[in-house]
Amino acid sequence: MARTFQHRTYTIQEGLMEEWVEKWRSKVAPLRREFGFEIHGAWVDHERNQFIVVLSYDGPESFKERNQQYWDSLNRLESGVEPLLYLAGRVIREVTPAY
Repeated sequence: MARTFQHRTYTIQEGLMEEWVEKWRSKVAPLRREFGFEIHGAWVDHERNQFIVVLSYDGPESFKERNQQYWDSLNRLESGVEPLLYLAGRVIREVTPAY
């Protein structure tokens, strides 16, 4: 399969950005990498209270299949990170490189 990229924008609930970023760095990002996802960068937009990340996957499964395996994994469940406690909204877009 060809590499698939996603641009994700998460609106974080008021007052939870620092906690979200710490958990994302220490638990979410390493586990995503274990599942073969590449993280191209992550940014905080303080003005809009948003967390933005670009990630990709290039493996034998589709992005969607591998993402489901990530979500269903015991390691993810045991990580203690429940995104619904932090996210007020999210926009996920599949994008292709232009440069």
